[in-house]
Amino acid sequence: MHTPINTFKQALAAGRPQIGLWAALASPYSTELLAGIGYDWLLIDGEHAPNDVRSTLAQLQAVASAQQAFGDARSHPIVRVPVGTGDVGVALIKQHLDIGAQTLLVPMIDTPAQAELVVRATRYAPSGIRGMGSALARASRWQAHSRYVHEANDQVCVLVQAETVEAMKHLDAIAATPGVDGVFIGPSDLAASMGHPGNAAHPEVQAAIADGIARIRAAGKAPGILATTEAGARQWLKAGAVFVAVGADTLLLAAGATQLLAQFKGASGPVHNSY
Repeated sequence: MHTPINTFKQALAAGRPQIGLWAALASPYSTELLAGIGYDWLLIDGEHAPNDVRSTLAQLQAVASAQQAFGDARSHPIVRVPVGTGDVGVALIKQHLDIGAQTLLVPMIDTPAQAELVVRATRYAPSGIRGMGSALARASRWQAHSRYVHEANDQVCVLVQAETVEAMKHLDAIAATPGVDGVFIGPSDLAASMGHPGNAAHPEVQAAIADGIARIRAAGKAPGILATTEAGARQWLKAGAVFVAVGADTLLLAAGATQLLAQFKGASGPVHNSY
């Protein structure tokens, strides 16, 4: 048995747009449901959702279950770790790779040195510093993939987040880092860093995002973003973004529940802001 091919990584390299959905409910049940809908990818969020390694493992297993049920309709799981730099970040990257994640999204990368560390943390030696533990790991199917340690490096997809003024300053070098497959621009954090908290629609922020997408593409890497309105998602796809999240399970649940209640009690429910 060979190590599974990372088809999402292949799609990014080919420049094929990948439409995704944020999974922040931290529920294997809802993640399994979503994984069979047909989105190209799901983001299992360990930064802003209440996920840890165990709950992430359960959701990776749920996505695998959807693959058995729905075949090609199954979404590719991307795991966002809470941190990817320093000793803690390196350890968390190792743990999430060992439980079977092949694609990682790493937040708050401000410099090429940080991006390089993330890449090294995802690779076995001599290319990197990932600890050897595949005999204990779901990733190798407990050694059923007999050549896992020789094949795993090539199947890891590294996505880093640029979401501060400092990151945008170093964006060309971050994107050019060998082993980085894509750069995700975080609109909300970038807006706050630029002095416009809660206002990612500010013209200065929008211009910075458009410029960032162009620079990432110029480096030969895939730009990504989250846009929870149809107009915003289409705007960034047209601008050249390759992997775009077009919604989040939390927002969909809140919006659907609010709309249903409004049918019986009037439109008096809470207002939920979009990213």
